[in-house]
Amino acid sequence: MTITAQMVKELRDKTGAGMMDAKKALVEVDGDMDKAMELLRQKGIASAEKKMGRIAAEGLVGSYVQDDCGAMVEVNCETDFVAKNEEFKALTNNLAEFVAKSNPADVDALLASTCPQCGKLISDIIKEKIASIGEKITFRRFVRYEGNVATYIHNGKTGVLLQTDKKDAELMNDICLHIAASAPQFVSREEIPQSVIDEETRIEMGKEDLQKKPEAIRGKIVEGRVNKLMAERCLLEQPFVKNPDVTIAQLIEGKLTIKAFSRFVLGEGLEKRQDNFAEEVMSQING
Repeated sequence: MTITAQMVKELRDKTGAGMMDAKKALVEVDGDMDKAMELLRQKGIASAEKKMGRIAAEGLVGSYVQDDCGAMVEVNCETDFVAKNEEFKALTNNLAEFVAKSNPADVDALLASTCPQCGKLISDIIKEKIASIGEKITFRRFVRYEGNVATYIHNGKTGVLLQTDKKDAELMNDICLHIAASAPQFVSREEIPQSVIDEETRIEMGKEDLQKKPEAIRGKIVEGRVNKLMAERCLLEQPFVKNPDVTIAQLIEGKLTIKAFSRFVLGEGLEKRQDNFAEEVMSQING
C-alpha cells in the first residue's frame, strides 16, 4: 500500500509522533491507521504530545563555540533529575552546536530545520526525546554571535556568551566569569534606553526620604542615585570580581573591545512546577 503524505499528517495529528516515526509505523502495518496508532503507543512515541501541557522550568543552559562563531541555548524539562540525564545533556549540547553551525533566524525556524546527520526535523528529534525520557522538553531560546566568541556555563544553570573584537582567551574567560557573577544588563551607558533612565528617575523622585527636601536639592540627589544605578548595570563600569580595584573598562583597556554579551539564567521568568506529594499520591490511588 502506498503511504501518502496526508496519511502521515493524520497520524501525526492524532499521536504527536514525529514525521519519520509516523511514516515508519504506517509502512510497518501496511497503512492501517488504528494499528499504526497502537504501534506508536507501544513504543511510547504517541505520548509525547500529551506531555506538552506540563510545566517545564528546569533543564540546562548549554553552549558551543568554534573558530568563527558561537551559540548559547536554553532547553527546558520538568525536573532537575532529567536535567542531569546524559541523554538530555547530549540533546542540549547538540542543539547548541546546531544553532552555531546553521544560524537559524529564530526558534520556529530552528524547529523546522532538518538535522544533516539523521535527516529528521529538529522538532521531531525533540518529540522523540520526550517519548524516551518521559518529560516535556522545550527549546526556549538561543543567542548566536560571529567572530571572536567565548562562553562560560556555571552548573548548567547560568550561561554567558561574549563577543569581542580581538581574541584573548584568558581575558575573555575572565570577563565571562564576571558577567555570570555580576549580572550586568548593558555593555555601556550608550546602550541604556532613555525609558529605563526615566523610569528609575521617577521611582527615586517618589521615595519618602526626599519628599521634604527642596526641589533643586532633590533633583541633584536623584541624579546621583540614578547614575549609581546605571553604573551598576553597565559591564564596563562594574568593579572586576577578581580585583574590585579596577573596573572592566580598565581591565580591557588597550587589549580588546566588548561588542556584545548575553547572560541566560535557567528558567528565569518561567512558572515553576509546584509538587504536592499528597495530591500526587491521591491521584495515583484514584487512577
